[in-house]
Amino acid sequence: MTDYIPLGRSEKIPRSVWLAPLSVVLGSMTVLLPIIATVPFLPPFGLMMLLGWRLVRGDAMKVWMPVPLGFVDDMLSGQPLGSAMVLWTLAILMVDVLDTRLVWRDFWQDWLIASAGIGLVLIGGRLLATPFSAHVDTALLLQIVVSAALFPVIARFCAWLDRDKKRQ
Repeated sequence: MTDYIPLGRSEKIPRSVWLAPLSVVLGSMTVLLPIIATVPFLPPFGLMMLLGWRLVRGDAMKVWMPVPLGFVDDMLSGQPLGSAMVLWTLAILMVDVLDTRLVWRDFWQDWLIASAGIGLVLIGGRLLATPFSAHVDTALLLQIVVSAALFPVIARFCAWLDRDKKRQ
């Protein structure tokens, strides 16, 4: 029995189907790098890759993909289990809602949307993982600023990874 292929579609599976989740997992694996720092300044590269793929090419991943990708990030980063799963899903839902409200987006709006999403996820992770008496707010602010500053590089990298796509 042969599979049904609709007219206008090719048999070849687009590279972004497997490359987008793989790049998010590899971004989450950057926490395994042996970097010694007194202040946690390393951006959440997994989240940034997820938002980069969502903003550069919205159809690269299914709607439910933040849940398993957040689970992988939780397992690698040591955050409480389920925190990235919930916060990443809320960030992607925020982007989806803004995507339906905005008629068009440009680079600056994508940067602002991603920076807001990254900031909200990092603040939510701080509220879930550390006690309120912990003095980590300045380090968190530094991490948010570094992440927001690096997001255009991540978005450009996602676009470079998706360079073989064909627009119809």
